[in-house]
Amino acid sequence: MISGWKTKYAEILKEFKYDEKKDKESATILDTILKKSKTNEKIQGLIQGNTVFVIGSGPSLSTAIPKLKKLKKGIKIAADSSLKPLLENGIIPDIVVTDLDGDEKSLNKIAKRSIFVVHAHGDNIEKLDFAKKIKNCIGTTQTKPFNKIQNFGGFTDGDRGVFLASHFKAKKIILFGMDFGNRIGKFSNTKKSERKTKLMKLKKGKSLLEWLATKTKSELFTTSTKIKGFEKIPYKSMDIIIT
Repeated sequence: MISGWKTKYAEILKEFKYDEKKDKESATILDTILKKSKTNEKIQGLIQGNTVFVIGSGPSLSTAIPKLKKLKKGIKIAADSSLKPLLENGIIPDIVVTDLDGDEKSLNKIAKRSIFVVHAHGDNIEKLDFAKKIKNCIGTTQTKPFNKIQNFGGFTDGDRGVFLASHFKAKKIILFGMDFGNRIGKFSNTKKSERKTKLMKLKKGKSLLEWLATKTKSELFTTSTKIKGFEKIPYKSMDIIIT
C-alpha cells in the first residue's frame, strides 16, 4: 500500500460519508470469489519499464480516440466508463479498471480478453459476482489489503488506473480523456441527480493524482486538462514522447 494512503482514505470516508465497514464487507466477498492466479505477474510484465496510456471518459475522449487508434505502442489501461466507445472504435485495452458500474455488454465482450482490476466498495456488493466471468482478474480495496485483495491507491476508476501504473513501475504514464473539469463526458453514464457527486469525485481524483505526482518515479503526462505534476502535451508530440 502506498505510503500515506490511510490518511487519504480517511479523508474520502469523511468527505463522501462512506461506511468503512461496508467497504471491508465488499472486499471480503470479492476475496472469496477470486481464485489464486498469476495475474499480478502478467500486469507487471505489461507495465514495468513501459509507456502506459490511462484512458478516462471525460469530454476530450472523443478527440483522443482517433489518436489512440493509431498508437500501436504503449499499454492501454481503461476506466470502465470509457470501454464502450473504445470497443466501438476497435480499441481493446490491455487492462480494465472497474468497480463494475460500467456498460455490462462491453464488460462481457472482453471478460476473457483483457486483464481486469475489480474494485470492491460498499455500493457494489451485488455486482461482484461478475468477477466469476473474468479470465484474468485481481481485486482491490480502499481499505487495508489482505489475502487476494490489494490496494494500489486511487479513488475513481481513472485515477486508480494511474496509481496502478505507478505501482508497477511504468516508465511513462500518459492520460487520455481525463479532464477533471466542470463538464462530465457524455460517455460517463452520469444521471443528472448524480452530477454534484460526480464532480466531487472528479475533484478528489485530481487531487489524488497531484499527490501521487510528488511520490511516483514514473514520468507523468496528460493530453487533457492540466494537472499539477503532469506535463501537458499536444497529440502531435505523442510520437516523440513514447519513443
